[in-house]
Amino acid sequence: MKALIGLLLLVFGHDVSSVIHSKLFFYTASSGLSTFPEFVIVQMVDEVQIGYYDSNTQRIITKQDWAEQANRDTDPDYLERDTENRKGNQQVFKANMGILKQRFNQTGGAHIIQRMYGCEWDDEDGTTEGYNQYGYDGEDFISLDLKTLTWVAPVHQALTTKHKWEQNRALMEQKKYFYTKECVDWLKKYLAYGRSTLQRTERPRVSLLQRSPSSPVVCHATGFYPNRVVVFWRRDGQELHEQVDPGEVLPNHDGTFQVSVDLDLTAVPQEDWGRYECVVQLKGIEDISTTLDPADIMTNREDSHTLAFIRTGVAVLAVVVAAVVVGVFLHYYYRKRNDSDKRHKPVGSDTSSENTEGQNPSPEAQPLTTVQS
Repeated sequence: MKALIGLLLLVFGHDVSSVIHSKLFFYTASSGLSTFPEFVIVQMVDEVQIGYYDSNTQRIITKQDWAEQANRDTDPDYLERDTENRKGNQQVFKANMGILKQRFNQTGGAHIIQRMYGCEWDDEDGTTEGYNQYGYDGEDFISLDLKTLTWVAPVHQALTTKHKWEQNRALMEQKKYFYTKECVDWLKKYLAYGRSTLQRTERPRVSLLQRSPSSPVVCHATGFYPNRVVVFWRRDGQELHEQVDPGEVLPNHDGTFQVSVDLDLTAVPQEDWGRYECVVQLKGIEDISTTLDPADIMTNREDSHTLAFIRTGVAVLAVVVAAVVVGVFLHYYYRKRNDSDKRHKPVGSDTSSENTEGQNPSPEAQPLTTVQS
C-alpha cells in the first residue's frame, strides 16, 4: 500500500502538458467475499470507464456510447464474442484462485487476485508502453517486462509460473506485438470516436474549507477534466512542501474529478494568512490562484450545508463506483514509474493464447500452471 499512497500523492506530478493516453483492463477475482462478485472486469480509456463485466450478470455493459459505436463499426458481433471470452476468463481465474491458495498454503479466508493489462501512447513523441501485471492479496505476484521479454517474479511462489511462461518465446514475441501495436491501434480508435468526451477540458471550481478553527484549511477543487491536475499551496510566491498534505484525485459521479490539499496553519498568525494562496493548474486553462482570505473560507459554522454535502458526496461516491474502485486503485498501485519513465496474465493449466482476432483484441487469461511440490 505504500507504493499506492506514494503514487497517488504525486497527483501526476507538475507536468500537466504531457499527454499520455491509456487503454487498460482491470480483472479482480475474489474468494470468501459474499457481498462482492467472484469476478469483475473493468475496461478504461484515459481513466474513463467504457466497459464492465461481472460473474453475477455474466454480461458486458458498455458505459460509453462512443465506445459502443467503435466496437459495432469494427465488428457487429463483438458483444457475443467478447462475452464468451469474459466467461472463459472467469473460469481461468477461478482455477487460479485454487492454485494460489495451494501455493501460499491457505485454506479459508478472503483472498483477491488482481490483474492489470493494456497499453499507453504518448501523442507528443509517439512512444508506447505495455503492461501485464498480477497481484495476490494486495502484493505483486508477477509482471511482464516487455523490454527483456521476461517475467518478473518478486515472490518465490511465482517462480513456477515465470519459468513456464518464458519457455514459449514465440508467445512472448506475440505479446510484445499486441501490447505495443494492436492495443495502441485500438486506443487510437477509441480516442477518435470519443474525442468530444476524452479531449474536453472542464474548468475546476475551487473552494477554501475548514471544519473548525483548529483544523487545516482545505483547498478543494472539483468538477475538472481531465484528471491530470496539479494543486498546491504557495507562500509569498514559493511553493510549500511542509505544512501541506496533498490528497488523491477522485472521480465524481458525472465523469469529472475532485481533489483536496490541506494546509496546516497551526503556527501561523491569522494576520499572515494573506501571504498564502492555493494554485490549481490544468492543461488548457490559466492557473487558478485563490488567496487565503478568512472571509472566503467555508466552515461548519458558516456553511454547514456545503461541508455536509461534500462529506455525503464522498460517501455516495464510494457506493456508486464500488465496482470500479478495485480497478482504479489497482491502476495506480501497479504503475511502476521510474524517475524519467512514465510508469503483469492470471494463475492453472499449461496452455494459453493471445486473443488477437476480431475487433478489440485482448489477451486471454493465462493459467498460472499447476502447482508443483
